[in-house]
Amino acid sequence: MKNFKLHFLVLILVVISEFINTITIPIGAGSIVLLPMLFAMIFGVLITPKFLKIANEKDMDDAGSLIGLTLMLLMAKYGTNIGPTLPLIVKSSPALILQEFGNIGTVLLGVPIGVMIGLKREVIGGAHSISREPNVALIGEKFGLDSPEGQGVLGVYIVGTVFGTPFIGVLASFLAAYTPLHPYALAMASGVGSASMMTAGVGTLTAAYPQMEEMITAFGASSNMLSGLDGVYMSIWIALPLAEWMYRKCYRIKYGELPPPVVYSDNLSNEGDEQ
Repeated sequence: MKNFKLHFLVLILVVISEFINTITIPIGAGSIVLLPMLFAMIFGVLITPKFLKIANEKDMDDAGSLIGLTLMLLMAKYGTNIGPTLPLIVKSSPALILQEFGNIGTVLLGVPIGVMIGLKREVIGGAHSISREPNVALIGEKFGLDSPEGQGVLGVYIVGTVFGTPFIGVLASFLAAYTPLHPYALAMASGVGSASMMTAGVGTLTAAYPQMEEMITAFGASSNMLSGLDGVYMSIWIALPLAEWMYRKCYRIKYGELPPPVVYSDNLSNEGDEQ
């Protein structure tokens, strides 16, 4: 909290981003909405190269430690929207719960592509989920973060931190403009277990549908909360075993043999069966 340079840099970036304000780009029947949050993230990335000597390693470490605090305030604000809309959210609870099975899509899409481009067991850690903090902890506990699986989950975590938020924001805007999906459904889909990604998606949707702002933020926050609660269990019981099974299948298809056995950090051996 004593890093005044960091707070000054953040203040400048926020002022510049708010000055740019929301940019709406009409495309066909719809539009792409670019929020100030997106510009702030882009500017933040641009000031981090070492040769610019603007933000150093300590600044970035300090900024990372403050993310949790700021997101707590943000989630408290979203929580005030959940209460008044709770009856409707309860009615929609089956949809909120079932949408968690959409996380399996990362396995079904990511594992085959990862093996095809030459990844080995890194693809299990990287493709079993969206690789947020709980998933990093899960892979670290099961395989160790110095393992190929650990390298995979950390790689996706870093990429998601840098590019995930602006990607979700632009994707939500595109889907709202060019698909028949309801804004509430898109709000639920934005709650992937990352507060920053959810905020980007919800912010874009509320900019496009200001008359639905209360319900959109409530559905997004509720979905994100449920993703945080049951996402780990989904990974443990379904996504991670499925990722390992698909990895063996895809590896055998590409290389004509089963992957070599692996010894985990707990000294248990995975022999890679022929299933």
